[in-house]
Amino acid sequence: MAKRTNNGSSAALIFYLSVCFGHLSGEYVGDEWRSAKHIIERLQKLKAGWTIEEDTFQSQTPYGYVTFTNIISTLKPSAKRRLVFACHYDSKYFGSQWDGKVFVGATDSAVPCAMILELAHALDNRFQKTSNTKPDLSIQLIFFDGEEAFFQWSPYDSLYGSRHLAQKMENTPHPPAAENTNQIDSIDLLVLLDLIGTANPVFPSYFHNTLRWHNRLQSIERRLHALNLLRSHPTEVRYFQSSVHGRQVDDDHVPFLQRGVPILHLIPSPFPHVWHTMQDNEENLDSVTIDNLNKILQVFVLEYLNI
Repeated sequence: MAKRTNNGSSAALIFYLSVCFGHLSGEYVGDEWRSAKHIIERLQKLKAGWTIEEDTFQSQTPYGYVTFTNIISTLKPSAKRRLVFACHYDSKYFGSQWDGKVFVGATDSAVPCAMILELAHALDNRFQKTSNTKPDLSIQLIFFDGEEAFFQWSPYDSLYGSRHLAQKMENTPHPPAAENTNQIDSIDLLVLLDLIGTANPVFPSYFHNTLRWHNRLQSIERRLHALNLLRSHPTEVRYFQSSVHGRQVDDDHVPFLQRGVPILHLIPSPFPHVWHTMQDNEENLDSVTIDNLNKILQVFVLEYLNI
């Protein structure tokens, strides 16, 4: 069985970003601390009653069988409908040609992980207070493993975690006693975050059937701008420009899209200039942009869930 390289640097960055968001305590315990462990520990600190599932499996890769673990956290698992926020937490594998250099993957995808953790924390009190309302609609967080290709991107060398989980969810009845519906059917909307963290990203609308949700993000951006709640934001629409339509990008949403799930893909176009380079690190992140996007997404969740 192939052994994956230590992704401790990515875990450290997620920890660093989360501390910057102001809600974590404790000490960093070393380079061996994996991203998955950090994510689970942060989720365990939430008070609103989230369930946490580790979906561990093995898959054939160009380097032999590798073990992957998806992390799924669900609020009110019995709810028939779910708003899903997702990202991947694995880092790009680079071989010996990089001469021992470590790829951090700040935008790809430590920042999206940290943003989703921050969203869950920031809204935790609201979720607690509304635990008995809207019993048929809730939120689920998914942290995919194995998004990146090991050798060369292909249908078989990429999206390991999302391919496995989409199939598993399709085969899992929901509600549990259901005969004709499954966990895939329960997904109202899957919001996938990727390549976020550099300054001034533009997020196109990639799918016509979710254009209204892209427009909702644009509306929220306009409203927060009018209230002077967004920093360094000179125009009322900077990030979610409805006049820009993106070409579809292969990402963790694809196995779900193929099963009919509505997708809101939050990946900038063009990609950040640091994409898949050693410069994709904390030095090239823009904290103002991250903070602004956090605010927009948190309002989106509150409005979607009507809480």
